[in-house]
Amino acid sequence: MQGTAKDVARRLIDRLPEQATLDDIMYELYIRQKIEAGLEAAEEGRTLSHEQVKQRLLNREN
Repeated sequence: MQGTAKDVARRLIDRLPEQATLDDIMYELYIRQKIEAGLEAAEEGRTLSHEQVKQRLLNREN
């Protein structure tokens, strides 16, 4: 989705059913924000391989 944050929020809200609650709206906005942050991190190379994550978790247990 492109546009200003308000434009994105409006389009997101417009796609929700009429009975959507404020919690539903907040959840959708939160998920959208997390997805965008993840995509940005990936574009900037701020990611870990599966093997790197696995090693970190294994080292944490020891």
